[in-house]
Amino acid sequence: MPDFTEIRTKADQGDADAQFTLGLSCNFGARDAQNDAEAAEWFRRAADQGHALAQFNLAVMYASGQGVTFNEAEAARWYRRAADLGDAGAQFQMGMRCQRRSLEAPKDDAGDARIEAYKWFNLASAQGYKDSEAYLERVNLTLTREEFDEGQRRAAAFRPD
Repeated sequence: MPDFTEIRTKADQGDADAQFTLGLSCNFGARDAQNDAEAAEWFRRAADQGHALAQFNLAVMYASGQGVTFNEAEAARWYRRAADLGDAGAQFQMGMRCQRRSLEAPKDDAGDARIEAYKWFNLASAQGYKDSEAYLERVNLTLTREEFDEGQRRAAAFRPD
């Protein structure tokens, strides 16, 4: 059993891992609005320091309105930050968002959205993230040869921040 007094002390001193751990303990403890809000606050503190899992969890909270006001733009921002750091779950979510955007975008913009979806699903798939391979194959069926090549190039060029 973790020593939460020590974890809290480290979190209060700015330790991102300890802040993330406190966020998890609030998030997965008793399910109520106060715990959810406290979890979001601890995740935010760690996320602001570049903790990818905290960024991902904070994005999920914004996307669902759990402990914070529902805010799709904030969710997208935090997913992107976590994905840029190499978090496979965030990369999968970025792929989903780009795929959705490709279906809703004007024809001229849809190609770039498909390429980005391919890139993100490819990156998540390379880490073995659940369902990413199936989504990668679906997107691949919609790409032109040029789009596929560009998606491959973008995935190969990706370097986590």
